[in-house]
Amino acid sequence: MNIIRNIARLLIAAVFIFAGFVKLVDPLGLTYKFGDYFEAFHLGLLTPIALILSILMSAAELLIGLNLLLKIRMKETSWALLIFMLFFTLLTFFIALTDPVKDCGCFGDALILTNWQTFFKNIIFLIPTLIVFNQRNHFIQVFSGPIQWSLTLILFVGNILLSVYFLHHLPLIDFRPYKIGTHIPSAMEIPEGMPVDEYETVLVYQKNGISREFTLQAEEQPWNDSTWTWVETKNVLVKEGYKPPIHDFSLTSMKGVDITSEVLDDPGYSFLVIAYDLEKSSVKGLQELKRFTDLAVEYGYHVYGMSASTDDVIQKITRPMGYHFEFYTADDITLKTMIRSNPGLMLIKDGVIFGKWSFRDLPEEELLKKQMESETISELNSLRNNAVSIIAILTFALLGILSISFRLYLYSD
Repeated sequence: MNIIRNIARLLIAAVFIFAGFVKLVDPLGLTYKFGDYFEAFHLGLLTPIALILSILMSAAELLIGLNLLLKIRMKETSWALLIFMLFFTLLTFFIALTDPVKDCGCFGDALILTNWQTFFKNIIFLIPTLIVFNQRNHFIQVFSGPIQWSLTLILFVGNILLSVYFLHHLPLIDFRPYKIGTHIPSAMEIPEGMPVDEYETVLVYQKNGISREFTLQAEEQPWNDSTWTWVETKNVLVKEGYKPPIHDFSLTSMKGVDITSEVLDDPGYSFLVIAYDLEKSSVKGLQELKRFTDLAVEYGYHVYGMSASTDDVIQKITRPMGYHFEFYTADDITLKTMIRSNPGLMLIKDGVIFGKWSFRDLPEEELLKKQMESETISELNSLRNNAVSIIAILTFALLGILSISFRLYLYSD
């Protein structure tokens, strides 16, 4: 039984650490997912606390995984694990039945599961969860009581601080289609032989004030019966085909001119200023981007703005700032996927993404003066020295804890 309970413990620990980590490094991703659920369930009043819920949930999930791994407060952790799994198993079953949102977001953008896959995943992991809960009194604690509470507090606060750090900068690891190095045109292609969307033509006719829908293969053909009046023709998706990783990237001017191909085929470097909602954008961020893009234009770089805001909003916010480039319309979900910063900056060349920055981490002017080659891009994409130091210290600290825990584990159980 000793082997079984430890396998169950380590398995659930790995799942929770992975799930918590991928959401913790991208807190806005889970925030947007909460927003989708609140909208689907008509709980718009909760939208303002979506970010707080995102940070707390990812921090708690990662804490449960780390506590299980280190065998910290196993009784309390086992209860938290059981409550967490039971709640989300029931919730995902309801979501699978109603299908309000296509992806549950339980593994962030690192692993996309359908709602039914998520529910069955929870059913499977309920087994080791019940084993851990049933055996909660049989795990030998590695650390003493006071140390366990201290470690729990340190890990939880540390998780929150890390999440807040990545919120103010960009995710440590980018699991989205628009990661650095992506060739956007290639990511938009549908490989040969892959299934495409299948649609069915549906005709809506009305008779005696009653509307009915007919397919072209219907036995009754109202178009041959003058007593029926045609209302509309619809193309209904009956089978979804392959959807490329990037399928909604476009830049369209306020006058309806599409310049997507022009931008993606440009052999020079171009900066994209991305602000999915200018009314929600950081004013300081917009000012910083104004300063940087003025320099970029002086050095001969092309600059384009991308926003889902209306023309009136764009003019109201950007005109007083004196931006020297035009804003183009794009889908807000696409822009949120492109970069987790509002506003943010992206660098592309020949359709390849070479760099992404939060408005808090914009490149320095000295780098714009250089001829941008691979070594310059590497310099542009490097994290600030203090950020690297913080992450390195936290990483080595965690590895140290794990190392000590593993050695003590050899003499326990």
